[in-house]
Amino acid sequence: MKVLSEIAEVIRSKNAGPFVVTFDVLFTTEADYHAVEAAGLVTRRAVSELYGVSENELLGFEFYPFARAIKFSIKRPVGSGTPGDSDVYGAQQHAPLLDLPALP
Repeated sequence: MKVLSEIAEVIRSKNAGPFVVTFDVLFTTEADYHAVEAAGLVTRRAVSELYGVSENELLGFEFYPFARAIKFSIKRPVGSGTPGDSDVYGAQQHAPLLDLPALP
């Protein structure tokens, strides 16, 4: 089993406004991108479970073949910079994706 961080070149998160964090997973080669997509392990359901949100709370979940990328967003539990916020820039929210199974 290979995890996402072993295949993807870039896995990142960042704010998309004060109430949304967006995630990007970028692959160097088309072969890697298509292998992950075909394996069917990186899915809307898998990401929802990983982040503890319902599939309806996931704002988009798309594979973009021309960019060799996967992109999705989630609502922040608290607004950026408000009391209780532990990541003002949303730049550390991608960490759970690193160990997500991606290839059998």
